[in-house]
Amino acid sequence: MNTYDAIVVGSGPNGLSAAVTLQQAGVKVLLLEGKETIGGGLRTAEITLPGYLHDICSAIHPMAVASPFLSTLPLQEHGLEFIYPDIAAAHPFDDGSAAVLKQSFTETARLLGEDEHNYTKLIQPLLQSWPQIAADILGPLQFPRHPWLLAQFGLKALTSASYLSGKFRTDKAKGLWGGMAAHSIQPLTNAATSAISLVLMAAGHLKGWPLPKGGSISIANAMASYFLSIGGKIETGNYVRSLDQLPASKAVLLDVTPRQLLQIAGNRFSSFYTRQLQRYRYGMGVFKIDWALREPIPFTAPECRQAGTVHIGNKIDEIMESERLSSVGIHPEKPFVLLAQPSLFDISRAPANKHTAWAYCHVPHGSTVDMTTAIENQVERFAPGFKDCILARHTMNTAQMETYNPNYIGGDINGGIIDLRQLYTRPAMRWSPYTTPAKGIYICSSSTPPGGGVHGMCGFHAARKALQEIFSIKI
Repeated sequence: MNTYDAIVVGSGPNGLSAAVTLQQAGVKVLLLEGKETIGGGLRTAEITLPGYLHDICSAIHPMAVASPFLSTLPLQEHGLEFIYPDIAAAHPFDDGSAAVLKQSFTETARLLGEDEHNYTKLIQPLLQSWPQIAADILGPLQFPRHPWLLAQFGLKALTSASYLSGKFRTDKAKGLWGGMAAHSIQPLTNAATSAISLVLMAAGHLKGWPLPKGGSISIANAMASYFLSIGGKIETGNYVRSLDQLPASKAVLLDVTPRQLLQIAGNRFSSFYTRQLQRYRYGMGVFKIDWALREPIPFTAPECRQAGTVHIGNKIDEIMESERLSSVGIHPEKPFVLLAQPSLFDISRAPANKHTAWAYCHVPHGSTVDMTTAIENQVERFAPGFKDCILARHTMNTAQMETYNPNYIGGDINGGIIDLRQLYTRPAMRWSPYTTPAKGIYICSSSTPPGGGVHGMCGFHAARKALQEIFSIKI
């Protein structure tokens, strides 16, 4: 029987990152995946019509290329190729215009007209300090390497997005800002929602918002290929429900949320830690649609026809109301919609001259309401004729999202709400959020800092902690 030094459960980006980090340090690692294919939120499949490739969860990956860990891996040598749309994100308005996020910071600012100076004043300092503070922003709470620079970021980041939107004068700049903040999946009046906007905008200017050629599964395949090349082992179709299923090892790292952590290893934990996990809060869910299209989405604003991502929400007040309603259990008639159109840039995603699109809106936690009409009405609002382009669609409500990936509790794709209370204390108040009271058992999912996103930093930090505590290795 094979023996392993460490076992990682779950092959999403954080599980893969944890496995790679351990294996790089010379630790013998077994990576287990419950599904028949690896990837977690990085899977791609034909779910509408033959030949149409759709990303099941994540589609656009600014944090993958901005990640201090993933950027160190030779993933290009293992088949990963990123494609960079000229316009990272576009935000249309009812008057037919659009605000845009481009990799060029100066061009993005210039296109905001009256708010050029305000945008520059807000974003430029972060672009200059990002190389010094990125590791602290994308890691656990600790004494920072550059305290003054991080404090400057924190003074802005810890405010609500609604408050910081007051720095802008125009609806165009406020709408662009609000669309970015809505990635936080919580009311924009919540403290620290500005952090999401700041990080996404900085990532867009410094690294771009790329999509992986062939679909998000390409990221998982490249990471798995590299992991195998340095001696790791992967087993799929092995759903872990208890630690008793696992072979002996010195460390177990679980890419799961607190609910599954309790199911798998709860009998090893103290009552205090158990209560903390039981009180962990999950956030709003998502309702997602994938479309097979006969032609590109006919957005009125030409900028939207050139963008990898489109934020559909009009002015910031409308976005704020949509997110507020969803957070209190009400389904908005005009939901904020996040939309990606990868086939505009990657011809491998659809048959010749045909297209795919991907979109979701936020809904109350655990909702099973069908939001198809509401989402398609929002797209049609800014792209008249869109509905006539649809050849087929595939929808997923929050229950179906959770069935697809058990980490998406109630449809929450962030592994728990990332508000001020859970920003650095996820999943529990501990000196190291990746450790548990049981020696050798760690949590490495997006339910730990820095939270959701395909950056692998949760897995990287958890693995570093295990290397230090169990294997006496520092990296």
